Amino acid sequence: MNVVICEDEVEQREFLQKTISEYATFHEPSIKIALSTSDPNRVLAYLKDQRADCYFLDIELGSAITGMELARIIREHDPLAQIIFISMHADRLKLTFKYKLAALDFIVKSAGYDQLTIEIEEALKEAFNIYRKIGNQSEISYIQIKIGERIKNVRYDDIYYFETSTQEHKLILHEVSGVYEFYGRLKTYEEIDQRFYRCHKSFLINLDYVREIDTKERKLTLANDHICLISSRKVKELQKKLSI
Repeated sequence: MNVVICEDEVEQREFLQKTISEYATFHEPSIKIALSTSDPNRVLAYLKDQRADCYFLDIELGSAITGMELARIIREHDPLAQIIFISMHADRLKLTFKYKLAALDFIVKSAGYDQLTIEIEEALKEAFNIYRKIGNQSEISYIQIKIGERIKNVRYDDIYYFETSTQEHKLILHEVSGVYEFYGRLKTYEEIDQRFYRCHKSFLINLDYVREIDTKERKLTLANDHICLISSRKVKELQKKLSI
């Protein structure tokens, strides 16, 4: 579960980082801080080609872009993201309802550090419980994989392809934000969505990312410039699916 922090006070931001990192180390290694910044524009830049699963946002950012406005933009990009507001002022809570931002939690910074630690950890625990459930709901376009001790949800839209690993019983998943090896079988993912196609015994591709095919060499190139093999008996079917 990727976490983004946007907090303009250095001491508070460092405290958030430390608390989240320690919670991840001792309780849930699947949690990772993907970005920590005081600048909401850096979060907006991050959103252009990446996404996080949980956001800790200060409401008062000392910027033209408030935490509320930033949350609204995040919601447009990802309706399933978990948003946790932090503020010095408890009365800002009602604004989260006014703007209909469906925040997971609202943490008041004026509490002592011991209380803040408890509230941050409780919010993280709940955010991760929701994250885990999202990957297990068939009506939501995600797969959930286990990489060692970590759990990762991956959107169908972000998957380029799966391939068999040289290590027995393992697959390699190539997606927008990285490459991951995990235990599994290609057959498990063949019918999760019509966009995925088994073009070869070792490759399951996302048809949306096919850039070109070479029928003579029986190869295809994906949007990430990776090349996958095509079985001879699958060439015509693949052409039909791609309307080439």
